[in-house]
Amino acid sequence: MLTESSTAFFIISVLFWLSAAVIFYSYVVFPFLIQKMAKGKKIKAVSYSEEENLPFLTIIIAAFNEEEVIEQKIRSVITNHYPHDKMEILVGSDNSTDATNTVLEILSAEFSGLQFFAFEQRRGKGNVINELVNHAKGEILVFTDANVLLEKNTLFELVRYFKDTGIGLVDSRMVNTNMHPGGISFQEKAYISREVNIKHHESVLWRTMMGPFGGCFALRKDLYSPVPRNFMVDDFYISMRVFEQGYACINNLGALVYEDVSNNLGDEFRRKIRIATGNFQNLKRFSGLLWHPTKGLSFCLISHKVLRWLGPFFLLTALFSNLYLAVGNQVYFYLLLAHCCLIILPLCDLLLKRMSINIGILRFVTHFYSMNLALLTGFFKSLKNIESNVWKPTQRNQA
Repeated sequence: MLTESSTAFFIISVLFWLSAAVIFYSYVVFPFLIQKMAKGKKIKAVSYSEEENLPFLTIIIAAFNEEEVIEQKIRSVITNHYPHDKMEILVGSDNSTDATNTVLEILSAEFSGLQFFAFEQRRGKGNVINELVNHAKGEILVFTDANVLLEKNTLFELVRYFKDTGIGLVDSRMVNTNMHPGGISFQEKAYISREVNIKHHESVLWRTMMGPFGGCFALRKDLYSPVPRNFMVDDFYISMRVFEQGYACINNLGALVYEDVSNNLGDEFRRKIRIATGNFQNLKRFSGLLWHPTKGLSFCLISHKVLRWLGPFFLLTALFSNLYLAVGNQVYFYLLLAHCCLIILPLCDLLLKRMSINIGILRFVTHFYSMNLALLTGFFKSLKNIESNVWKPTQRNQA
């Protein structure tokens, strides 16, 4: 007969292993599983050829204090191999206080297809793009950040699969630049590259890509839903609304774009808190998709996103249950020691960094824990009354 203490030990041990298993599943098993399932397969969709009558595009850019990159950005769009008479560029400067507006005024005089809107009051990215969409003439909208540079054929690659009437949104393939061993740029690049592959595999298998990166993606205009004024992550909101309307979201690896990757842990941590806050806003808004009949949709949403967003709670459950189980049990005591060593590693990494010693594996552990701490912080921020989605862009070209 089980005693009260043995019953408690059993229940808490189940919590420990379940928490560990969920974390392992989300970060290791799920990516491995869909990679194997998608091996040798391609996106199932009809596509345009470059010789066909291509749709009219509106490129939408929300900018705040982007004087360092905005001209290079605009020129990367203008020089794309896409018919100039089939595209327009709308830029909204969100009360920029640097020379962004001056640069845009000069460029708008040079390029007739560029329209520049200078907003005199800060309103946030989501509200800027809502306003720009109202002025858009294109049947396809391309949302892209000011610091994201396009390859010569990026616009065509974003558009080509819209010949398939079931495709609602197409994401690009992000390639990171400006790598520095002294920060987190290598770890961030590895994480983003892995995410790109996961999203492509979701696209190949079920056309259920879980959210574009936001740096550059295309959408059918008639599927655009205005982003709520207080939502922090507009791209994920837009893509989930596409699913709600019965359309597919895919990633096209051929649509290459380039972005300078974040290298400063503090800046990236603050950015991830903002993203995490928006993630939990979106989770509440789109909870109905957790049991949606579309093949693969709920599976990908839960496995790829929700379990990962809840990761810090599983980590804490594993830690506190391990503390209880380690009392009088040698196996769990050694597991606790290993657990504590993992938690201490980010502190060691920070100390070594101050001595200009950079050890890649330690930096990956730091990146993992900082990401989960940001998720935890973002969860509690999402419980508060968020009135604005005004953002501060990450510093460009970090050293």
